[in-house]
Amino acid sequence: MTLDDLRVFVEVCERGSFTAVARALSCSQSAVSQHVRRLEREFGLSLLERRPRGVLPTSAGRLLRDAAVAGVGRIDAAALQLRALAAGGAGEVRVSSGAATVRHFMPEAILELRRRHPGMQLTLRTQPTSRACLADLAANRADIALISISGPIADVELRPIVDLQWSLAVNRDDPMAARASLSAAELADIPNIVLPVSSSSRGRLEAVFGEGVLPSQAVSDWDTALMLAELGVSRAVVATVPNPNWASSVHPALRLVPIPELPGPTAGWAARSWADLEPPAVEFAELVARQMCGPE
Repeated sequence: MTLDDLRVFVEVCERGSFTAVARALSCSQSAVSQHVRRLEREFGLSLLERRPRGVLPTSAGRLLRDAAVAGVGRIDAAALQLRALAAGGAGEVRVSSGAATVRHFMPEAILELRRRHPGMQLTLRTQPTSRACLADLAANRADIALISISGPIADVELRPIVDLQWSLAVNRDDPMAARASLSAAELADIPNIVLPVSSSSRGRLEAVFGEGVLPSQAVSDWDTALMLAELGVSRAVVATVPNPNWASSVHPALRLVPIPELPGPTAGWAARSWADLEPPAVEFAELVARQMCGPE
């Protein structure tokens, strides 16, 4: 058994296809099969269940996959850091987060990290969902992940940052912009509302209202929803930081009308072990938290 055997096996489990893995790794399908067969011979167990439309790990395969994701990921990450140190670098901070969060709440933290640690490599992986960010953590592709927290997560240590608030985003000239707040019941009667589908918005709101109550209109992401609301094309129900200065500084023509009776999600950091992180990663997490919370 080699590290390459394990790496290829994990890829097969994730992609569910020998062909897809061969294409991604620029090798033959036969070469991919050889890695898997070598593992199966070594353990004397079937690790994959062959199906008409691909493969799935067996119970034994899932056991090996989970161990390999953690173990090989740590080895590969350590190897990258060692090479960076050997080349005179100061190490690396790897972050997984949504693209909108990176754009709106990380620029100051990025600049400050570079000022404090000039040789530090910062790697940002943007993902569409918190689940994908957590997958980066599990595979050791990230040291920390900024996610929407809905409860405890196995094998992950969480650090909540801020409770987000649900708001109706509208153009400043919209009749709704003058409202100090909205009730949840009013949302069902407000026309032209969109929801960002690449976030947890729809699922969270449907848990409160039930399916079919809110409009079915949707946009690809949080940023698009805000842009369309600012332009007056539509209105958007979004979860935002409760910092009153944020919207006016970033989107001057946008107004956010709070919906206080809806429980908002919590934004926070996740890590496999905060005690095992290098100090710059912890510093970056704290800098971003400060920017999201705004002035005290």
